[in-house]
Parts: sequence; structure tokens; C-alpha cells
Amino acid sequence: MNRNFLRDKKRIVVKIGTTTITHVDTGHLNLVKMEKLARVLTDIRNQNKEVIVVSSGAIGAGRKALGIVEKPRSLSEKQACAAVGQARLMMIYQKLFAEYNQTIAQILITKRTMTNEISRQNAENTFQELLRLGVIPIVNENDTVSTDQIQDENFGDNDTLSATVAEMVQADMLILLSDIDGLYTDDPRNNDKAEFISCVEKIDDKLAACAKGTDTGYGTGGMATKIAAAKIANAMGADMVIANGDDVTNISRILDGKEIGTLFKA
Repeated sequence: MNRNFLRDKKRIVVKIGTTTITHVDTGHLNLVKMEKLARVLTDIRNQNKEVIVVSSGAIGAGRKALGIVEKPRSLSEKQACAAVGQARLMMIYQKLFAEYNQTIAQILITKRTMTNEISRQNAENTFQELLRLGVIPIVNENDTVSTDQIQDENFGDNDTLSATVAEMVQADMLILLSDIDGLYTDDPRNNDKAEFISCVEKIDDKLAACAKGTDTGYGTGGMATKIAAAKIANAMGADMVIANGDDVTNISRILDGKEIGTLFKA
């Protein structure tokens, strides 16, 4: 499918998975990739497009800062890691984006923010004003006080959250960066006969069956949560692409109409 129409997208939500901004072997933040990410997103903003980032990685960053070797299991330990990690994550984002004179903002929300009419309207107003001012909002779920993402796999790893944010701000594009090139008929890491799916025009039960869970020690979302996100985004009229975040310049290439990742057509 010709993807030149993606060049016309004006309001883009980009979800950054934990594996995109960390070294998988160690769990430490990958500063080189985060610097490239800041440069790519600022350049997109310089094209007079609006960008919202939904960033994972807070619990992982906090875990490493606290010297916790094993993946946290108790809720309180996860929340403590999130509290430490969110501050560290934003400090680094602030420093990197400042190098390109790009103002960012932190928005911490919960699932209840989306379901309460007044809270949702207030959040929407904040987003709209920040975008009007040329700011790039960086969103995460407030894991320190909310347990939805930590306990509910269906809310998983900010995938569904990013789609809900896209719906709330009426974005016309959602990009999910993951540790895989896109959607396959089976997990390509376990099945060398798995076939890549370039474009999805309808999400059905057969397609959902292709989804596999995550097997990394730092992320929490799998392909199932990404398909759930695609359903939300497509239903409100936004196209969505799942692409490999190993090369963050894929964001620019997607918005330039290149055939990168799996496109879920609205």
C-alpha cells in the first residue's frame, strides 16, 4: 500500500517502549538512543507538526538506580521504583531536549483520568494549550499512585494508554515503537517461518491470534496490547504503525511515507 498519505499527518502520538530507551542486557537507560530520539522528535516539531510522547521506562530506570537486580514483584516495590525512575527519566529528557531548544512538559495521568468526565476535560485542555504553545508533552501513567498499568495487563506498558491519549487529543497518527519490526503471523523469534504483515485494514479474531506476549525483563506489554491500542486508534480515525524502536529515525521515515513496520489503517 502507498503510504504517502502519512506525510500529511499533523498531530502524532509516539509511544516509546521500555526496550527502545534502555540497554536490554543491563536495563540502564540508553543515552545515545534517547539523544537521537530528542533530535528526531524536535525535527518533526520543527516541521510544524504536533508531537505527544508516551514514554515507558520509569520502573526500569528506578530499579537500576536503586540497585534492584530482580524484576520487582510487590506493588509497593514497583511504585517505589516508578517514583525514583520517573524523576530520573524526566531529568534526562529535559537535558536532551534543551540541547535543541525544545520545551517539554511532564503529564502523569491515571486510567481514572480518562474515565472521569471532568478530569478528562481538564487533561484535554492542558494538552491543547501545551500543543498551542509548541511544547512536546511527555506522558506516563502515574504508577506511584495508580495500580492500573502495573496490575492490569490489558492496560499494559502504555500501549493502551497511548491510544487513549491519541483519542482524547484527536490525534491523526499513533506510532508504537517496540522491540520487533511489526506484526507477524507468529513470533519470529521462535518461528522462522513467521510471515510479516505490512498492512492491516481490519482487525479480526484471526489477526488477534497472531499476538504474542513479551519476554523481556523490563517491558510489560506484548503484541496483544498493541492490537488493543490499534482498535482504539482506528475506531477514532487515527492510523497506527507498530515499528522497531531500535532505530528511532524510523519515526521520521514513517511520517515520510516509507514502508516501515505494520500499518493499521483507520
